[in-house]
Amino acid sequence: MKKEERLRVGVSSCFFHSDPSRPVFKGKTLLYLEQSMSDWIQSHGAWPILIPQFLESRQAEQREFCRTLDALILQGGSDVSPETYGETPLKLEWAGDRIRDIYEIDLLRQFISLGKPVLGICRGFQLINVALGGSLYQDLPTQRPDVSVHRDWEIYDRNFHEVEILANSHLAQIYPNPVSARVNSIHHQAIKILAPGLKIESISREDGVIEAASMIGHSFVLGVQWHPEFHFDCSDPLLDAASLMRYFLEVAQNSLELNLSNRGHHVEGN
Repeated sequence: MKKEERLRVGVSSCFFHSDPSRPVFKGKTLLYLEQSMSDWIQSHGAWPILIPQFLESRQAEQREFCRTLDALILQGGSDVSPETYGETPLKLEWAGDRIRDIYEIDLLRQFISLGKPVLGICRGFQLINVALGGSLYQDLPTQRPDVSVHRDWEIYDRNFHEVEILANSHLAQIYPNPVSARVNSIHHQAIKILAPGLKIESISREDGVIEAASMIGHSFVLGVQWHPEFHFDCSDPLLDAASLMRYFLEVAQNSLELNLSNRGHHVEGN
């Protein structure tokens, strides 16, 4: 990809909300991009662009900002709020981030309406499911005590398990040889009821927890439960993160060229 042709990948912000007890930026809201995510995108010649939360009075400008971007990645991070899928938090610590939910659901809908590709990572995958009408387990150990350990805080991104990649899926196109693969696992929430507009792409081999799904009828809206950006610089033999990013950017490039072609035909028609 030539320098002048770099794709612009919008990345949803992670939030640190106002906290008067925080020793830095006391009482201020922080929006941030995790470094591994930035490195993963940059390593394939694209530009990561952090999408800010626009003021209520400037939503039209946010829509215009999104039009300048070629694709969207929904980052991992805080829990999706149970209130967003019509439930009450079972514990206060599982209340999630309703403000971020609203912000990201709006971004997701904008990119879907623009026909641009979307990749959801961990929380981002769960957010896609909830936005399209699905629900989550608020806490796997509590609500599914039969499952394996999907999150171990002490070893964090060194907690691994095997996933099965299903046939006739985006992931099967990206990874045509492995039926199963090893990924990291850093989540205590997971898909409970899959949204009607999604199809399963991958499951955990050990317990059947849904590990990836894509949107039916859209060129590319895919969510994965693991963090491929953490695979990027990991020495363990894990599912190749580079192949996923290359595929994602190829879809974005094709979408961009199609949109430019359609604009050209529209101008000629006038």
